[in-house]
Amino acid sequence: MVTVVLTLGLSMAVQGYMNHLSGIDEPRGQVSRATGGVPGAVAEGGPVVDPRGDGVRTATPSDHTVALTFDDGPDPVWTPRILDVLREHGVHATFFVTGSSAIKHPEIVRRMAAEGHEIGIQTLTHTDLSAAPSWRLQLETRGAQKVVAGITGNSPSLLRPPHTSTNATTTDGQWSAMDAAADQGFLTVLNTVNSGDWRRPGAEVITGLLLQPGVQGQVVLMHDGGGNRSQTVDALSAALERQEKSGISFTSVGDSIGIDSTRKASVGDAILGKAFVWGIRLTDAVVAAISWGLVAAGIVTLLRAVLVMVVAARHSRAVRKSREAERNRGWFEPPLRVEVTEPVSVIVPAYNESAGIEAAVRSIAASTHPVQVIVVDDGSTDGTADIVEALELPNVQVIRKENGGKPSALNAGIAAAHHELVVMVDGDTVFELDTVHVLIQRFADPRVGAISGNTKIANRGGILGAWQHIEYVVGFNLDLRLFDVAECMPTVPGAIGAFRREALARVGGVSHDTLAEDTDLTMALCRDGWRVVYEDDALAWTEAPATLGALWKQRYRWCYGTLQAMWKHRGAIAQSGPAGKLGRRGIGYLFVFQVLLPLFAPIVDVFAIYGLVFLDPVRIAVVWGIFLLIQFIMAAYAFRLDREPMRALWTLPLQQFVYRQLMYLVVIQSVVTALAGVRLRWHRMERYGSLRVPAATQERS
Repeated sequence: MVTVVLTLGLSMAVQGYMNHLSGIDEPRGQVSRATGGVPGAVAEGGPVVDPRGDGVRTATPSDHTVALTFDDGPDPVWTPRILDVLREHGVHATFFVTGSSAIKHPEIVRRMAAEGHEIGIQTLTHTDLSAAPSWRLQLETRGAQKVVAGITGNSPSLLRPPHTSTNATTTDGQWSAMDAAADQGFLTVLNTVNSGDWRRPGAEVITGLLLQPGVQGQVVLMHDGGGNRSQTVDALSAALERQEKSGISFTSVGDSIGIDSTRKASVGDAILGKAFVWGIRLTDAVVAAISWGLVAAGIVTLLRAVLVMVVAARHSRAVRKSREAERNRGWFEPPLRVEVTEPVSVIVPAYNESAGIEAAVRSIAASTHPVQVIVVDDGSTDGTADIVEALELPNVQVIRKENGGKPSALNAGIAAAHHELVVMVDGDTVFELDTVHVLIQRFADPRVGAISGNTKIANRGGILGAWQHIEYVVGFNLDLRLFDVAECMPTVPGAIGAFRREALARVGGVSHDTLAEDTDLTMALCRDGWRVVYEDDALAWTEAPATLGALWKQRYRWCYGTLQAMWKHRGAIAQSGPAGKLGRRGIGYLFVFQVLLPLFAPIVDVFAIYGLVFLDPVRIAVVWGIFLLIQFIMAAYAFRLDREPMRALWTLPLQQFVYRQLMYLVVIQSVVTALAGVRLRWHRMERYGSLRVPAATQERS
């Protein structure tokens, strides 16, 4: 994946260099040259400058001869029209092409060569060579030369550096660039007459400049790219129609001074040129594909935000109306929903949970609902079972077994459970007094096989705790409401979940097949036809990782296990009924938002850097701001639904720079590990002892 990101980054850098550091800007006005650096032979000589070898030679077109030159092309609109005018009058001209434009329109360059026109270069990206370091000067000139060689099979030797004008106005920097380009075999072509067509002075004005009287030959500068060149086309046509009467001969630079500036490119140069052209076109295609992918990802992200908030509002309204109707029913009216009062077996799998097991067990044992608490010690070496037994709580049972993993501990607890309803809870989780009672009420519906509670972060202090708190409230609980309404719940979290023993028996208990046994079990229940629902008022307080390393291990296990469960239950996509809803809705949702988009996230970050460097930084900042605003609105709404204080949301912008990257790197590593066929071992989480039994719970116990 690192290779992919680096390759895409390189593609974007190349594409950005070729297309966004280039651009045809307006020619500069006449500037005074610096004194002392430019040889007199150049300052006072002809417009074709040859610094190759010893000394400097210059040349001027023959008398009554005008060399027509065109800069800044090829352009898909104006260059063909100029070529049409030249062909109509049987005149050849010199086109100084920009490499980046030639790559975009190779067919026009080939037409120039096929119709006998002379092709020169104006660098790769229309950069000012007078200010360019030597490496860039070589890249700009040799790169443009290779582009033309790759397209036409010919290697040009004429160069017109951007922003140059006449001999007299040549600056020291421009001369240095011309001299350095000569070492690569280039002749520099300046101009003696600037048509000023880029100012759009009118076709008649341009025509007058082309036909101005004078015996001495001229090199006329015009433009076939960089803007609207309709006046150039009209002026050229008018001038060529009047050339016989004027006594002027219009031709190319090479013909005007009697040289052949084009040679056949070597096989190596032609192959290298073709590879260069196709490489640049490939990077353009890659960046275009990424751009469309970003648009699609943005639309999907926006739709998801709208969807989860709308569905969460519907879920909240339905729950609120049900409770209000129950409160407002008449004294003698029967209850709208039968209250579930039967006792519950609560299973707590524990492996080296000495830091928090006392708080967890005390909180559950003090429940307002009748419970049997079964703590299954899975081969702990830190005295976890001893701590529980020392509490001497009457409704708490300890089972000691050899270490076999969490699924085996849960299955041992299920086998020892006395009651039909079973609650499973992690050993680092604390319940409220009424959590069990509130959690199981939806078992009044016989179709319900499992219920997810609302998991809260207990140790939310510090920025890492705040980020996880936001993730639980927004990313988990909003999704759980969506899954509840859509009847496609993929996960009942291990921190708090209630199950029917009948449902557990029908799917064979808790499976060892994946590292996400909670997701695997939930998907199995859905495929067996059971409804799985969410109860947001059943609160469980759990301990979150306090270091980035611990967080990485936890999320790596979760993500890898979820991928395993999705693959195991992929057949649900083709099923009907509850299983089909899980497959097409639940697993589809997980695949898009927990696999595809995180895999695409590094590309988003690389593109953001690309945008800041090569595009408009303000526009990129605005887009990022809109994205952050959507995240904030969704988070604020989720916090409001969960009746949580908003103060943690100040960390949300920072979450985008650190936490989000950590999460998508976890997904990338998990996907790569899964594709490689590596089977991970269970990662035990580090415990910190931050859990506290609620005050009311302590009094009751």
